[in-house]
Amino acid sequence: MYGGGNYTALSLSLSLSLSLGLTVIGCFVVDEVSAIVVDLGSHTCKAGYAGEDAPKAVFPSVVGSIVGSVDQSEVGDTVKNEKESDSIDSKNGTRPFDSDKTKAKRKLYVGSQALGYRRDHMEVLSPIKDGVVVDWDMVDNIWDHAFRFCLILFSCLLLLLISSRDRLLIDPKEHPMLLAEPSSNTPQQRERTAELMFEKYKVPALFLAKNAVLTSFASGRATSLVVDCGGGSTTIAPVHDGYVLQKAVASSPIGGELLTDCMLKSLESKGITIKPRYSFKRKETRPGEYQVVDTDFPNTTESYKLYSQRIISGDIKESVCRAPDTPYDENSYANIPMTPYELPDGQTIEIGADRFKIPDILFNPSIVQTIPGMETFADSSPPIRGLPQMVLDSINKCDVDIRRELFSSILLSGGTASMQMLKERLEKDLLEESPQAARVKVLASGNATERRFSVWIGGSILASLGSFQQMWFSKAEYEEHGTSYIQRKCP
Repeated sequence: MYGGGNYTALSLSLSLSLSLGLTVIGCFVVDEVSAIVVDLGSHTCKAGYAGEDAPKAVFPSVVGSIVGSVDQSEVGDTVKNEKESDSIDSKNGTRPFDSDKTKAKRKLYVGSQALGYRRDHMEVLSPIKDGVVVDWDMVDNIWDHAFRFCLILFSCLLLLLISSRDRLLIDPKEHPMLLAEPSSNTPQQRERTAELMFEKYKVPALFLAKNAVLTSFASGRATSLVVDCGGGSTTIAPVHDGYVLQKAVASSPIGGELLTDCMLKSLESKGITIKPRYSFKRKETRPGEYQVVDTDFPNTTESYKLYSQRIISGDIKESVCRAPDTPYDENSYANIPMTPYELPDGQTIEIGADRFKIPDILFNPSIVQTIPGMETFADSSPPIRGLPQMVLDSINKCDVDIRRELFSSILLSGGTASMQMLKERLEKDLLEESPQAARVKVLASGNATERRFSVWIGGSILASLGSFQQMWFSKAEYEEHGTSYIQRKCP
């Protein structure tokens, strides 16, 4: 079941299945155990069963961390002491996963509920930086949270009252595992992932698939230009016959999280304070009237305060922002009508030009320099190109023979891609700047959920194809050839 395979043949099989209107889920043999698909992004982790149309577990990729012994009641979600992994004896000679003894007393909190509960001295940290894993202990805990300690909606018809969207209750030893990975993933990172999956989780088979390839497959295409506007960055990746053309991949540090921070700083510069939910209580003074009482938690870390503020600022961005039809200009938008937004503390704020200014950063990154408090980002980053220029540069690095097809199959994906009018603005700018012979077409699902989960959905489709079942990197192959074999099995 888990032998070799050919990616090009697979992409043709996918295209044929979709063009004939076949249900690709049906290609998966009924009596086989469904694969698990996991997309660990810089903003959220998505996990669920192959063959389904949306992930079952969706929760933040950041982790709460308290160093040292802190006696507090454990509330809600997964709480893990870093331990055990030192005992993993890899057969491939690589280092143990938790060899850093300075992390031995660190306590980690994973999941929306655990992070929503304020704790003294808890830092909020990300295991991913610039698309690369920098803390495998945290990643291990995130996977644990998705695999072991969570209830699954798939089988909760009899357990509706205790089901949760935050977790999956599965035994990884029983399921093949398909993991999404960024185009920039290094061979060392891929081998470390394989080792962890086979040695700790004892998975029977594994496959690593590039984010851009999965997004392309989700749309039924084997060739496309994928514009992935994620939380931590924006990546442009051409895909041809199911393979990423690495030489033409482009990336920018401007993603949804930066836009969220810009919104937060811009509001603060106008005297608007975003109060985290933990920092106040609303007391009813009379029916329908409330008084806000501030609470004092001096041991709250700055990273947790910022995490809590970002949740609110991110909701403001998603609720009121839209990409402007033309490049943002202060004078043109000076008298734009205000849009109200009610903060959690009951305060109603009015948002005007920022509704258009913040999204336009994707097209004109220099706007960041005009936002008070964001000067550090502007100074530390090298010159950043706008979205249309990145798309054109990427296509121009590809062979002439496929450029026409890439221009007509530009796929917009990622959480930030759900921004109102982003698709229309990108297509408009590209039409103005592209060669006259190019037939520019920007494609995006009309469903915001499908845009946000396009990588995961592509993995769900791919792992369900009957023609894919022979492409897995099996446990037997791992034991025979070692971790380096992942490079051959998962190109």
